[in-house]
Amino acid sequence: MDSSNSPQEEDQGEGKVYGNVFAELESVDLPLGTTLRSVYDDQPNAHKKFMEKLDARIRNHDREIEKMCNFHHQGFVDAITELLKVRADAEKLMGQVSDTNRRLQDAGREVTAQTEEVIRCRIQQRNMATTVERLQLCIPVLEMYSKLKEQLELKRYYSALKTMEQLENTYIPRVSQYRFCQIMAEMLPKLREEIKEISMSDLKDFLESIRKHSDKIGETAMRQAQQHRTFNSEVQKQVTLSCAKPMYGRTPLHHNGLSAEAADEEEMDEEVLTAQDLVDFSPVYRCLHIYTVLGDRETFENYYRKQRKKQARLVLQPQSNMHETVEGYRKYFNQIVGFFVVEDHILHATQGLVTRAFTDELWNMALSKIIAVLRTHSSYCEDPDLVLELKNLIVIFADTLQGYGFPVNRLFDLLFEVRDQYNETLLKKWALVFRDIFEQDNYSPIPVENEEEYKAVVSRFPFHDAEIEKQQFPKKLPMSQSVPQIYSQVKEFIYASLKFSESLHRSSTEIDDMLRKSTNLLLTRTLSSCLQNLIKKPHIGLTELVQIIINTTHLEYACKYLEDFITNITNVSPETVHTTRLYGLSTFKDARHAAEGEIYTKLNQKIDEFIQLADYEWGMAESDGRASGYLMDLINFLRSTFQVFTHLPNNNKDHAAMSGKVAQTACMSACKHLSTSLMQMLLDTELKQISMGAIEQFNLDVIQCELFASSEPVPGFQGDTLQLAFIDLRQLLDLFMVWDWSTYLADYGQPTSKYLRVNPSTALALLEKVNRGMKDTSKKNNIFTQFRKNDRDKQKLIETVVKQLRSLVNGMSQHS
Repeated sequence: MDSSNSPQEEDQGEGKVYGNVFAELESVDLPLGTTLRSVYDDQPNAHKKFMEKLDARIRNHDREIEKMCNFHHQGFVDAITELLKVRADAEKLMGQVSDTNRRLQDAGREVTAQTEEVIRCRIQQRNMATTVERLQLCIPVLEMYSKLKEQLELKRYYSALKTMEQLENTYIPRVSQYRFCQIMAEMLPKLREEIKEISMSDLKDFLESIRKHSDKIGETAMRQAQQHRTFNSEVQKQVTLSCAKPMYGRTPLHHNGLSAEAADEEEMDEEVLTAQDLVDFSPVYRCLHIYTVLGDRETFENYYRKQRKKQARLVLQPQSNMHETVEGYRKYFNQIVGFFVVEDHILHATQGLVTRAFTDELWNMALSKIIAVLRTHSSYCEDPDLVLELKNLIVIFADTLQGYGFPVNRLFDLLFEVRDQYNETLLKKWALVFRDIFEQDNYSPIPVENEEEYKAVVSRFPFHDAEIEKQQFPKKLPMSQSVPQIYSQVKEFIYASLKFSESLHRSSTEIDDMLRKSTNLLLTRTLSSCLQNLIKKPHIGLTELVQIIINTTHLEYACKYLEDFITNITNVSPETVHTTRLYGLSTFKDARHAAEGEIYTKLNQKIDEFIQLADYEWGMAESDGRASGYLMDLINFLRSTFQVFTHLPNNNKDHAAMSGKVAQTACMSACKHLSTSLMQMLLDTELKQISMGAIEQFNLDVIQCELFASSEPVPGFQGDTLQLAFIDLRQLLDLFMVWDWSTYLADYGQPTSKYLRVNPSTALALLEKVNRGMKDTSKKNNIFTQFRKNDRDKQKLIETVVKQLRSLVNGMSQHS
């Protein structure tokens, strides 16, 4: 059987395949491309076969459509016929509807216009109601904002901040959806910052204002304190009961039992302008409230305190020339008082802006600076009146601030230092006064012509002398003009020193002690120094020195009257346990001793001047037979000088003993100095040789000195005490005049030796000079041989004595 298919079977197979293809093509859901691809990819000539089959399929469908149309054709024709019949009616109905519509449109056109107008009015009415409602919400906001602007213009910043707070918390949230409210809300923080800046600017202006007005405020406060001080002083004079310590500043004064006049005066005092009258404090209150409302009070407090500390440092910085005038100190104190008066007012008028701890810290800092400044500048003060004015200012300054509750004990402690400075300036001033008195004094007893002049002197100086009072006018008082002047000036010094003790709240005992100590300084330092300088001045001669001794004696006597003077001032008995005594006695005794020493020195200087006039011819063959002229002048000078000592005070036993002692000491000192000078003249190393004639001439001069000593130029010497001043010269000259070398050498070292006061070295030195003189004479003298032989014998003796003297001298040096 053949394996290949028959044509009939093939056609059936292809038909089935294409049937499936057409089914897929007719289905709208299947993809056309895939179906066609399966046809063309299946076998060769597929396209042709497919087209044939497709045409056959189309013819098939056409036949089915034709069958269906034939089936429904009669119904279609009937429907068309019916439709043609209805068309005429429809056209007629259409005409009627159009006519009706036209008439309806014409009739409703006016209604439509009125309806649109009503709708528009209703919309407007609704919009107006909405607008009114919204405006009712916005108007309070705008009113508050307008109020805020008005408050800002009037600088009512605290109220403006309250208004802003209401706007933010109450009004703006109600209409926050509007843009103007958003802008307004954005502006409020800026306005707050602006208010902060403005208030801070006002605060800075306030700080500058109080800095400028501190001087005036302080001046007013200190004047008020001074008026209260004066008033209280007057009250204390009128009442016996002590009043309470006054407080100046805020606390008013109340005194019980005052007269109407005193009460009126007190009322007048209280009308003095206060800090509030001079400075407007509203900026600081305003700024404080503003920063408190803004929640930034701490920043404000820190800024205020920092600025006030800076201002305090500026106020406490003094002018470099402040110490030159009292106005400089007054301005300095006024500024400080003004500063702390303001701080005290701020402390009590505000709560917490400044605290008591802060003001105490400022005051302690200021007090240390003030004390340092016053110490420095007061040390520059040379004028005691200026120092006294400074003291008064410090007292008023301290009392003023004490009235405001500031502790001022350290200021009163400082016054003790200022008191020392005041005393120093007084001492310097009185040193000039004493110097002028001493320079103008003539150092001669005070002449009084009549009773009035005598009383004028004794009224200034406590002088009492019964013998002088019995004398007839005119007469002379023993002291010179400087004594009553010095006494009066010491009393003036005591008065000046007392002025500083006023208003220091010190007891009479303390004041008495201060006066006595300052007076002691005046006597022991200032007056003593002036006396010492006076005594050392070259132009002060022996007569002046004698008068100075007399003056110091009377001043010493007057010291007890000065003590009584101080006692009368202070009412403190000198028998009080701790009462300081005056040291004037030692001062005047020291001055007197210095004057006495200067007398001795000047006498010796005068003797030296006469000695320098000596012109010995050391090679003379024989003496002139009389003493040298310079020596006689010297002796005459000494005689006249010692007569001056009879003027020393001897109105009592002490004065007489003192005058005798001074005269004796001066006379003995002069004789010893003269003896020593003459001895030095003989032993002068520049003098190489001396003739025996010169020795004889020198002996004549020494004899005159001995005669002067024995003539008792000053009474009181016992026996030949004064002559003993020349004993060394006398024994030395006797040794050479007698040429008694054997006795000298034999008795040397014996207590009974005739030449006990002749030292071997002194004898050797003079003998060598005489030996050289004799050799020179023998060379010139060659006339007589026998003279030459005598000279040779003497020469040999001299050489022998020289050897023995040298052995004595060498022995002394070995033993020493």
